[in-house]
Amino acid sequence: MKQPDIDYWIRQMLASRARISDLNITAGKPLQVEADGVMAPVLVDPEVSELTPFQAEVFALNLMRGDKRLLNELVLHGSCDMSYWVDAKTRFRVNVFSQKNRLSAVLRLLETRLPTIDGLNLPDVFHGMPNLKNGLVLFTGATGTGKTTSLAAILEEINTSQAVHVVALEDPIEYVHPHKKATFSQREMGVDFDTFANGLRAALRQAPKVILVGEMRDRETLEIALTAAETGHLVFSTLHTVDAGQSINRILGMFDKDEQAQTRNRLVDTLRWVVGQRLLPRVDAGRVAAFEIMGMNLRLADLIVNGESEGKTFYEVIASSTPMGWQTFDQAILHLYEEGLVSEETALRYCSRRSVLSRGLDQLKAARGEATTGITGLAMEKKKQHDDFY
Repeated sequence: MKQPDIDYWIRQMLASRARISDLNITAGKPLQVEADGVMAPVLVDPEVSELTPFQAEVFALNLMRGDKRLLNELVLHGSCDMSYWVDAKTRFRVNVFSQKNRLSAVLRLLETRLPTIDGLNLPDVFHGMPNLKNGLVLFTGATGTGKTTSLAAILEEINTSQAVHVVALEDPIEYVHPHKKATFSQREMGVDFDTFANGLRAALRQAPKVILVGEMRDRETLEIALTAAETGHLVFSTLHTVDAGQSINRILGMFDKDEQAQTRNRLVDTLRWVVGQRLLPRVDAGRVAAFEIMGMNLRLADLIVNGESEGKTFYEVIASSTPMGWQTFDQAILHLYEEGLVSEETALRYCSRRSVLSRGLDQLKAARGEATTGITGLAMEKKKQHDDFY
């Protein structure tokens, strides 16, 4: 197999379905794509009913193109990240990894067209984020939930409206931002810098107003990001946590116990927004995003400083702050159900608190005049028992 064969497979996989997000190359399986969150096999000519370990390895190594840094990273850490182009307009974020002593690869299809806040129909609070002068904004959620896309939309708004220097530290670069009103410096880990901590430390000497850090992976990176936010920079980044409240606990967990009190105060001073994202299957086709949104107010500041307690949690504070544009995942999912975008089954599967969402669903059904329970026939059964008694 040579490079043209690899690119032929990739083109065939892309042409096999609509709304493809990932290509999957795994020995023992056929070529597969993921569309709308579901894996499906792909037919090619000549037929590949089941990839051999050799085919999967050759495919992965061709993606790496003999890069010594990537090969070394794969040997030392068992995986490596890179970007890959097919033709001039099709670009992927690639992870090559070892499993059962075999190589596999997953290619995430990247959008070449820059997203916008209005184009993605993002919540209204997103329009205020590009205008922040300083502070820390975090996006949370699992891999593949659209965090990078949302951040790209915010950066695009900054790019078109503000004459500032933006430094983006990414692994790898996903959306390429051309210079517009802003000046963009996009740096790729492994190519332009070695670690997020070192890249961020260097960024503070590059006179940026806005900094994007691809991911807060360790305490050192987080500590430098807090310092950057404290010294007048606007910092955007991501965390892999399930909701906004867990993000605070995850950050505090990166520090020793005797440092946590100071870290709590630093978060109160610097944190501006925490946005959680989940992608849910739509009723018709495709997927739709649900957002949990948490800002900063006196109640939240008190919660960060003193911790959660009975009846006083991040969830309760977010749920009661909807006039400020905040919302829990459950409130967002309930709205999607009300709009007819997701099914009741999907809503219950992706919610944070099933009891809360169930009550909300019952209230919506009652308002529509629909039955709120599947239990029927109780009156008839009661009459039958009465007749039997006599």
